[in-house]
Amino acid sequence: MTDPGAPALLRNLASWQTGRVATLGTRFTAARMPLEARSDFAVLAALEEYGDLSQAELGRRLGLDRNNVNGIVTRLEEHGHLERRTDPVDRRRNIVAVTEAGSRHLHDLNERALAVQDELLAALDPGEREQLRALLSKVLDSHPAQPAS
Repeated sequence: MTDPGAPALLRNLASWQTGRVATLGTRFTAARMPLEARSDFAVLAALEEYGDLSQAELGRRLGLDRNNVNGIVTRLEEHGHLERRTDPVDRRRNIVAVTEAGSRHLHDLNERALAVQDELLAALDPGEREQLRALLSKVLDSHPAQPAS
């Protein structure tokens, strides 16, 4: 839905539109996933895709502060969703790996994320959704990665 109160000069800016879509996406996500679940999703998805990683590497890949990563990893470990073990090559660092329970938790979180996508993009047919995703990827890929804020 377009904001009828916003002037056309704003409504016609892609940056304004994407900001509004991001706000909607955040609102829909919050309704389906508490804040902790969103960080769990990011960590578990990274481990699923890249395999076992050190906590430092997880932080770099996700743009998260190492203290935040440690808190997320500790919480996930306490719930049995991942295991932390000493790196045999460098005993000073921990390697983090997803457990079977963590894979099930990731699947559940992914289902919730997909439901958010369906709600957010309800006005688009499957081809339009893919086109939007590809265009947004192209825009994001054309800019250097930004540090986490």
